[in-house]
Amino acid sequence: MQKHSFRRATSADVGTIREITRAAYTKWVPVIGREPKPMTANYERAVADHVIDLLEEGGRPIALIELIPAPSHLLIKNIAVLPDRHRNGAGGLLLEHATTIARSLRLSELRLYTNAMLSTNIAFHVRRGFEEFLRERHPAGGEVVHMKKSIAS
Repeated sequence: MQKHSFRRATSADVGTIREITRAAYTKWVPVIGREPKPMTANYERAVADHVIDLLEEGGRPIALIELIPAPSHLLIKNIAVLPDRHRNGAGGLLLEHATTIARSLRLSELRLYTNAMLSTNIAFHVRRGFEEFLRERHPAGGEVVHMKKSIAS
């Protein structure tokens, strides 16, 4: 496994963020019948308003995590890994990174949400200690699954 490092994304990285996200989510378009929300996000604004960290392997961005601190938890807004880097531990590294950031902010919970039809994503998070706490209808159809994980300080 090559050396991995994280760095904070800047406005110069918006194209890379969009490319990684679109590549990661393209496989879900036929499953849910539309582009998932991360594929249509305004990343120019997200870079300014949220924490977006790029995971690099040998200096090449291969994945990202978008985070939004809230008073009671750290929301994981987006996790995206290039398809050729799936099943190589990048997702786990991203979640560990989120945990480190949450602890640094003195937050004891991670939260995220995903489309109920993205069963492999839900299973991925369950295997890493997340549990479902809410389901709600999505305005474009389908259901949104909200998940959370308590983390020790």
